[in-house]
Amino acid sequence: MSNQVDDWYKLVGYDTNIQAELHANLIRNNGIEVALQTLSAIPGMNSGAVLWVQKQELAKAKQILDSIEVSQDTDFTQQPDNEED
Repeated sequence: MSNQVDDWYKLVGYDTNIQAELHANLIRNNGIEVALQTLSAIPGMNSGAVLWVQKQELAKAKQILDSIEVSQDTDFTQQPDNEED
């Protein structure tokens, strides 16, 4: 019998807490238990987070994350030009 405390595997790390929380909720909504470990103990610090899942659910969780479409074409750093010429 395995010790469930030692049965957690790192799924993915994120640079921001909001990304981690969003993807953790997506995984939870698909019936997978996920643990979220923030990388800073200071409240309000947006230092990123790591998602952990149990070994038997690792492949399914990876499949869920891999199914997320990401658009690399959008540049959110550009300010819209609202001035009329």
